[in-house]
This record gives sequence, C-alpha cells and structure tokens, in this order.
Amino acid sequence: MTQETARRDFIREMVARDVASGKFGRPVGTRFPPEPNGYPHIGHAKSICLNFGIAREFNGKVNLRFDDTNPSTEDVKYVEAIKEDIRWLGFQWDSELYASDYFEQLYEFAVVLVRKGKAYVDSETEEEIRQHRGTVTRPGTPSKYRDRPVEENLDLLERMRAGEFPDGAHVLRARIDLAHPNMIMRDPLLLRIRHAHHYRRGDAWCIYPLYDFAHGLSDAIEGITHSLCTLEFKDNREIYDWLVREVGFENPPEQTEFARLNIDYMVMSKRKLLRLVTEGQVRGWDDPRMPTLAGMRRRGVTPEAIRTFCDTIGVARAESRVELATFEHAVRDDLNLRVPRVLCVVKPLKVVLTNYPEGKSEELEAPYYPHDVPLTGSRMIPFSRELYIDRDDFMENPPRKFFRLAPGREVRLRYGYFITCTEVIKNPAGEIAELRCTYDPATKGGDAPDGRKVQGTIHWVSAAHAVACELRLYHRLFNVPDPDAVSEGRDFIAALNPESLVVVHDARIEPSVARDPVGSRYQFERTGYFISDVVDSRPGTLVFNRTVTLKDSWQKQKAKGA
Repeated sequence: MTQETARRDFIREMVARDVASGKFGRPVGTRFPPEPNGYPHIGHAKSICLNFGIAREFNGKVNLRFDDTNPSTEDVKYVEAIKEDIRWLGFQWDSELYASDYFEQLYEFAVVLVRKGKAYVDSETEEEIRQHRGTVTRPGTPSKYRDRPVEENLDLLERMRAGEFPDGAHVLRARIDLAHPNMIMRDPLLLRIRHAHHYRRGDAWCIYPLYDFAHGLSDAIEGITHSLCTLEFKDNREIYDWLVREVGFENPPEQTEFARLNIDYMVMSKRKLLRLVTEGQVRGWDDPRMPTLAGMRRRGVTPEAIRTFCDTIGVARAESRVELATFEHAVRDDLNLRVPRVLCVVKPLKVVLTNYPEGKSEELEAPYYPHDVPLTGSRMIPFSRELYIDRDDFMENPPRKFFRLAPGREVRLRYGYFITCTEVIKNPAGEIAELRCTYDPATKGGDAPDGRKVQGTIHWVSAAHAVACELRLYHRLFNVPDPDAVSEGRDFIAALNPESLVVVHDARIEPSVARDPVGSRYQFERTGYFISDVVDSRPGTLVFNRTVTLKDSWQKQKAKGA
C-alpha cells in the first residue's frame, strides 16, 4: 500500500488504522454484493473500484456475493452480466458466493433468535404490520402475536420452512423496540414466505430472508471486515449491528457508508433503468445511452476511463451531484491518448475540383496520431477530382468568425491541398447540391510556398473511394440535470430527451477503416470519438456509435448567436 492510496479518502484512512491496530484479528475483507435483477451501472463502478481497490491495497480479499434473496426478480443472465462487467473493469474476485447458499445457515440463526426471545412469528397481515409500526412521532403498537411462546414460534417457523403455509400467512420478525426512534428497529421483518421458483435453488426453498437479515449475517459468515455501503443504508446500520451481535459473532464486520454516485442527466435506480428497457424507451440494457457498464462499453468508453473517473471524484461522506462534463472529460482524456484519427464526413456535400485531372487519383500520407501523443503510425488517404466535405463546413453567406469554406474563400484540406470555392451549384429547389472549386497543386500536405495563409482547415474524403456508413449520434438521455426531481406530478419519463439518438444514414468515411475489426475506436477528426458497433456493424455495413463529442469553438459561438 502506498502513501498516495492511504490518504485518498476517509474510508482508506479508517482501514489503515484498523490494520495497524489489528482490530479484527484477520486480513481485510471487502465484498461487492449486487442483487442479480439488472445490469451494473456507473454508480456500481464506484463501489466496485472502492471494494476491489481496498482489498488490493491492503493485501486483503474481496468477495463477489450475489444477494439473490428475491426469486421473483432475479435471473442468471444478470449474474453473468455482472461478472462480465467486473472483469471488463479490470478486477477479479477471490470468491464467488451467493446469499442463497446461506439459506440453511440463516434459518439456524433465526432459530437462535427465537430461542433467545429475540424473534417471533407474526401472523398479522402486511397492512396490519405497517399500521402497527407507528410513525416518526408516534410509537408502534405490539402485534397480538408478539408474546407467542418460544416453542410455538419454533413450531410455526419449522412449518413455514416445510411449506405448509401460503404466501403472507406468517412472517418472522425481530423482537426489539416498537418505540425506537429508528423505524427500521421496530421489530423488522426477517423471513417471509414466497412460493416461487429460484433460479439456483429451484423450488426447494420457500422462506426467503429480507435484505437486512441476509446482508450483515452473510458478511459475518464470510469473515468480511469492512462492509461498505452507500448512504441510503445508513439507518440500516443499527439492525446490521444488532443481528451480528445477537447471533454471537466475535469481532463482526462493521458497516461504513459513503455517498453514492449521482451524475447529471442520468438515473441510477435499477428499477427505473428496468422501466426504460421494458417500456422500449431504449434498446436494451446495453443501449449506448444507458448509464450501464454494458451500455458504456458499447458506446466506446474504456474501463480505464471509468476507473480514472471514479478515482478523480473520490469517496465522500455527503451526497452531491457530479457534472456530466466531468465524466466526459475523463473519457476524452483517455481516448485522446489511445485512438487513431481518421476522416469522416457526417453530412456529405460534393466538391468538384475543376482543375484536377479527370480520372486521376493519388494517395496522401496522414498520421494516425497528433504530435503530442506518444504513439506513431500513419495511413494513406486517396485523393481525387471529386470529394465530399461536411455540409456544415460551407456557408454561402458566412457570418463573422466563420473560417471555413465560402464563395471566393480559400481553405486547407486536412493533409491535402488549398482549395478555393469558385461556384455554387443548386438544385431546382434552390438547395446547394455541389460546389465547384480549384486546388493549388503547390500546397500539397502543407503551406503555400509563397507564404500565404488560410484561416480554415476542413476535413474531406474522396467521393470515389469513401465508404458509406451509419453514424449513431448519442446525446444526453434526459433533458434535465436531475431526472429524479421532475415536478408537477410527472415521473422521470417526462424528462426523456427525444433527440437522445440521431441516426445519420449516409455518412462517408475514409477507406482505411474498412479493414479494422468490429469494436475499433477512432477519433473522427473535428467530429468526435466513435466506436464501430459490436452488434450491428459488419463488413460491408459499417455502423459507428459516437462515444463523446469534441470541443467545437464555432458551435459555441453559434449557440451564443454570433
């Protein structure tokens, strides 16, 4: 462990103190305990980096434990997705465990609690239990079953396990304090009857532990030392401590809470993400607009960028929101140092070089990486009489500070020649259909020998050689920074951005990319970072997902009304 990692955050400082004092009498143990009812998202990545990172830094162990205690929502496909995403992030667990493997042991703990008079079988309805729990200003009232004899409770508990009763007939509750200021401590539910098929246990089990009962005791069974949870579980810490103490664990794990990750224009609730999927608002869990790790992977974000982002934002005690720009900055910084540059024209506008010989073509050399990137390599770009430039790089009547192509104006073609627009050809509808230009053969690949300068450089592709492709331009999925806080009685769906995906069907890209494997990343010069889609892209049908945009000074000026 280095001094740098030890001083990063309050959790690492706490763990360092515990290690130095030998507080737990065993190596550091952390765990990542996802419920397999959805795909991991960027918020989970923060927890993964923290739990796995601490285990690495302090020579401890980390368990991947699936909290599979709700048979109605869980599926093995989510188990596999979670494992894939953790590996993709660059981590490997020491043990793969399942809360469902502890059902028998948790049942024995329940028997211990009943024998000690610390738990009882309640036969009230769910509504009655809720009403009798009281409010924050009024204490709860005891169930008429709260003082059942121990032997009667044990008999009912055994029959519950044997499957004699229907769902909802009985529950097992802790016997604590119905006037406790923490509502969670007012005789919380521990076990409930669920006659449902479990993806691992089949139909062999029918009493399922509630989260609070399974979580802390599973940590204790595994010898975890530091149970790291997000702040929404702060009030659960008391029942966590009560259970591991009453069951009899020595030096039990301790729960510590940290602020969850909230990023502007994203939702982090798996329930809400599932709704987006089931309602068809997105194209699945791996839709590149989703904050899921699968979606980000398909969008072209690298695991290194996510790890760097999580390290940059740190671990804090108080809730806050992170600007989306902070995440995008981490993505750009990472991709800038690893992906090659290529030329792609998003909205093609034909340019005919009237003084370039018909039937001739040549190849121009272009570097894959700029001079300030420690990578090398180049490719040859075909050049011919007919080119495509981007329609946004030409204006017939340009405003001030527009330095791209216009009638009578000279610009530089990236890695190519100077060209000058001499004529604008329009179709019968009055729309610009083609530009006629001349080129200066003395300016190949650089500046003019006579020293004249141009202010604009634009990208292009050869019309005869370029490859048609589809671009999927992804934007923010929501129109407001905090979709969870939409007002006027609307839910978060009302905040969806109808333009979160814009599909360009007729873009043109330089031919060098056609030989690259699916999943290759690029910077499309002056456009953004892209990845060839791993699902829909194939030889002859190129599809690219935009990972993140580039900064564009002209677009900023245009947005200001310049």
